[in-house]
Amino acid sequence: MTETEKTIEVDAKLLEILVCPQTKGPLIYDRGNSELLSKKARLAYPIRDGVPIMLVDEARSLTNDEIARL
Repeated sequence: MTETEKTIEVDAKLLEILVCPQTKGPLIYDRGNSELLSKKARLAYPIRDGVPIMLVDEARSLTNDEIARL
């Protein structure tokens, strides 16, 4: 992840309406890692150039430690 990707903000209104494509549940915005986290699906969706990539195939699995911190 580049410094540019880390500094781009995601529109707050967009974050309010986005849900996990797998569970249809809420997402948690992780600004530091530029990801949207789904606790229920145990997935982290990347945000690239300010655009959330809401594809299960593009998401990474969350570790047990990451889930515990949510």
